[in-house]
Amino acid sequence: MKSGAKRPIGIFDSGIGGLTVVKAIRRMLPNENLIYFGDTARVPYGTKSASTVTRFSIENTAFLLKQGVKMAVIACNTSSSLSIDTLRGRFGLPIVGMIEPGARGALSATRNGRIGVIATPSTIKSGAYVKYLKCLDKNIKVFSASCPLFVPLVEEGWLDGKIVSDIAKRYLGPLRSKKIDTLILGCTHYPMLKGVIRAVMGRSVVLVDSGEEAAVTIKRILESSGSINNERSKTEPKFYVSDDPEKFSEVGRRFLGGRLKHVKRIRDGVYA
Repeated sequence: MKSGAKRPIGIFDSGIGGLTVVKAIRRMLPNENLIYFGDTARVPYGTKSASTVTRFSIENTAFLLKQGVKMAVIACNTSSSLSIDTLRGRFGLPIVGMIEPGARGALSATRNGRIGVIATPSTIKSGAYVKYLKCLDKNIKVFSASCPLFVPLVEEGWLDGKIVSDIAKRYLGPLRSKKIDTLILGCTHYPMLKGVIRAVMGRSVVLVDSGEEAAVTIKRILESSGSINNERSKTEPKFYVSDDPEKFSEVGRRFLGGRLKHVKRIRDGVYA
């Protein structure tokens, strides 16, 4: 184990959805120290231009570097699709996004070569999943659908019931008709709706959680570089936000299944 193995993994998202990625990393790498930054003052990223999202992503990564992280994780599909190449070219540390791991996971899971992608409108518009899947296998068939109401439903705690089911049926119906056998959950909020999505799509369709696939990638990178933290640790993740820590803590409790103990609002110098 390298001397810097105890340094934390840094994770950033436009808001709170990336907590599903935190949960996946903690499950797979329980000894790792984690620092999370949610840019709650500037959420959502999906309505911003590519240049603005990239600028925000650079600033967020710079903040994480100030915390001494050994790796940066982009727990935001919009940032992953628009800025990961820029970040990798600018910063000298491993950077993991959501698109590549999710696409690879789906390609490994599919049996009939027909893959669905659901995400926010901006991620779907970017075509990032389609492009990457086609790079891996030009013969794969990809069908996409944006599900804009899923994010507010999750943040309001509406995870089941008739209204949620009806919305899911409206969004997912066209994908069912395409006879997909694998569905990428291309937004970090969507794993919170796995139950409803599975009920609509049927159990024969494999749901690919990009956050879980990213955790697999993170573990592989840390193991190959000798940077994985093998010492048992009970350190709680540290959470930083750019606005309203109380709201973040309230919603975050639903995401992580327990109280968030260390939540701090960054007021000055976060983007320096």
